[in-house]
Amino acid sequence: MRYDVITTKPAAQAVADVQTVAKQHGFGTLHVYNLKETLTGKGFPQTSECYVLEVCNPAQADQVLRLDFTMNVALPCRISVYESQGKTWIGMIRPKAMLEMLSKQPALAVIADEVEAAMVKIIDGAK
Repeated sequence: MRYDVITTKPAAQAVADVQTVAKQHGFGTLHVYNLKETLTGKGFPQTSECYVLEVCNPAQADQVLRLDFTMNVALPCRISVYESQGKTWIGMIRPKAMLEMLSKQPALAVIADEVEAAMVKIIDGAK
């Protein structure tokens, strides 16, 4: 259900690289959440870096919504960059597995396959 890789880069550099590689695959970054900063600022101190990037390929998102507008709950895609066990990780929930839990439409599965393949390339290219 997950796809995670280890990178030797610091988290902030991995975030920048994910954004750069995402553009090369037709994905834009809608937002980057810094969970460490946000939670610490709300009185829940965090020691590990954790960023969540919302990324989207507009054409594929449009196709998903045209097939089944209720799939908006699965959009946009997310890629996390986080520290765990002294290492920096880049990961995601696999789009195909997530959409299969939400819909059995074959056309959505095809799009999810395409999105997942691109997201794996993004993560691998950023590591």
